[in-house]
Amino acid sequence: MPYFDPPGWEPDRGLDVAIGLLGWECERTEGGARDDALERLRRACEAGPVVVGPIEMGLFTHQPWSRGVADGTDHWVVVLEVTDEVVVMHDPEGYPYVTLPISQFMTAWSAEKVAVAGPYVMRSNFRKLRDVRVEDAVRESLPYAVEWLSKDSAAAVHRISAMLAGGIDEGMREHLAGFAVRLGARRLDDAATWLAVVGEPAAAEIARQQAMILGRLQFPIVQREFTRAAEIMTELAPGYERLHDALK
Repeated sequence: MPYFDPPGWEPDRGLDVAIGLLGWECERTEGGARDDALERLRRACEAGPVVVGPIEMGLFTHQPWSRGVADGTDHWVVVLEVTDEVVVMHDPEGYPYVTLPISQFMTAWSAEKVAVAGPYVMRSNFRKLRDVRVEDAVRESLPYAVEWLSKDSAAAVHRISAMLAGGIDEGMREHLAGFAVRLGARRLDDAATWLAVVGEPAAAEIARQQAMILGRLQFPIVQREFTRAAEIMTELAPGYERLHDALK
């Protein structure tokens, strides 16, 4: 499934990098038996919030559009408490203090179809090491951005464009229309905003242009105008190399 991430992107690694750049450290644990993982999570919550993931978002049935079917979509949440019956968490999809039955949560947390990290990954015991301005963290992240932009994003874009031109199935259309396109456009627009803040106006302008192109993809995807969607998708290809060159 397309997510408009750099080729080879590892969100689990990205999370560790972001935590460090912002001046924090934490304990990362993973794996083990299901019951042991649950007990580990319960104990960790007694000391503070716990970042849990990847989890299988398709099994998060508190989300009204969920079909309760694992589809490999990774997700992360902040768990606040584990009671005898439910897990209490903040879900960044827009659900604060939402609950999920323990059995459902644990199945989602096993992440059997998620191609990221492994089962029962969590980060707990967060400790602040130093004060870091967000602007400084963003500036220090730019070498990582250059590294990821050195991958062949253009080739990936052309592959997706070819898929669109040939017609995509309903599952992929729903994924693009309901999630991936808006997420990708938002990420690019956020990147443009922060690149401008840290004094990278040329890169900011390129990122903004990429966001605008991707945003135009939403309507034809929803309306099943796949030929038009493929044409728009192709327009994205040269922008990634331009963004790389502007930042290196």
